[in-house]
Amino acid sequence: MAGMTPEFSRPFRLDELGTAPRNVAIEADEAERAALAKRFGLISVDSLSAKADLTREGDIVLATGSLAAEVMQACVASGDPVPATVREGFALRFVPARADQADQNADEVELEEGDLDEIEYERSAIDLGEAAAQTLALALDPFPRAPGADERLREAGVIGEEDAGPFAALKALKDRI
Repeated sequence: MAGMTPEFSRPFRLDELGTAPRNVAIEADEAERAALAKRFGLISVDSLSAKADLTREGDIVLATGSLAAEVMQACVASGDPVPATVREGFALRFVPARADQADQNADEVELEEGDLDEIEYERSAIDLGEAAAQTLALALDPFPRAPGADERLREAGVIGEEDAGPFAALKALKDRI
């Protein structure tokens, strides 16, 4: 990923951030949403925006906020479109990328936010857009199902978990009665 510009890049330079929270809002345009849909294997990304407070503590930047997105996924069974609404809060900790990870803890400021997701950044800026894209990807249902997908699978001869196993024969007998 090094050297590659993300589809939805919204860099914020460290020298523009301070210890007081800076409230920012970002939104992906049509071309960025199309590129993200392709990257994540989605039919479409109809909207993607995030709001965050950015606070700098030395080389570390904390970003707390929320993500909102409307996407169209493909059903894993039928390929039919499955709309999904994502409303996700996030707490991220941007830390400088280090060549030697062993030295990382030596000068690290101890923070209470032990459960924050950590994202490394290079040079002198964090990328809130890429962080938002990754947050979206993690929030999506990995196995979206369209209404009626199970029935269509059965019609196609694909058996589900309830149709396999020791009780399937009993169920088949019961269904015939």
